[in-house]
Amino acid sequence: MNDPKLRRLRDASRGPASLISEGCKISGALSGSGDFMISGEVDGDCDLEGTVTLTQKGFWKGRIKAGAVIIAGRVEGDVVSDGRIEISNTARIVGTVTGEAIAVAEGAVVEGTMQTTSAPGPVEFVEKRNQG
Repeated sequence: MNDPKLRRLRDASRGPASLISEGCKISGALSGSGDFMISGEVDGDCDLEGTVTLTQKGFWKGRIKAGAVIIAGRVEGDVVSDGRIEISNTARIVGTVTGEAIAVAEGAVVEGTMQTTSAPGPVEFVEKRNQG
């Protein structure tokens, strides 16, 4: 993930992600390793070692704790990462966002506080891909 050509977390994917598809609802705690793509609904907390991607249609109620996090959907709860967090222009978060580095696209809504755990300067990105 240190390759400068792989600036975005989605570009650095290590393989297929576990999928919670649209129309699916999970209640309870999630734990494990690997990447996860959430297009459905999760009600609970997670402690995952890989990257969690909450798509535009995804909804999470609870705490997301993962190695890296990409948010394009809605979150009601805290988002915590030991690495990077990317917040897309379609994201709506009510809660605290804490990560080593946080990138927020114009149009995203965060009702809460954002805290970085390292000291780099602000990072800006422009969404150039179609969301969906």
